[in-house]
Amino acid sequence: QVQLVESGGGLVQAGGSLRLSCATSTRTFRRYAMGWFCQAPGKEREFVAAVSWSGEMTDYADSVKGRFSIFRDNTKSTTYLQMNSLKPEDTAVYYCAARSWGTDIPARSHYDYWGQGTQVTVSS
Repeated sequence: QVQLVESGGGLVQAGGSLRLSCATSTRTFRRYAMGWFCQAPGKEREFVAAVSWSGEMTDYADSVKGRFSIFRDNTKSTTYLQMNSLKPEDTAVYYCAARSWGTDIPARSHYDYWGQGTQVTVSS
């Protein structure tokens, strides 16, 4: 069982930045592709960004391209989401996820493990 713990959420004004972290409790972190998802009130959870096991390949939802950046530190078993130029519509709970197969590429679905989420609120 892999445990994921997100941190770094909070309240920020529009145009500001946040960096989310996802700490993973596994010694085999390199075996997992990682992703970030978000869920706003009344909406379904949706894909935000993903990174391959090596960190060399990334994928982003159109709504965050050019503003968000996903990267990972395999020596620390941690995945990050740098969020810049935040907008009120980015307000949501952000979840980290790990996928144990097809890890050579970033993935938008079929993740095996999920964190509990961290709240991001962007005020106008």
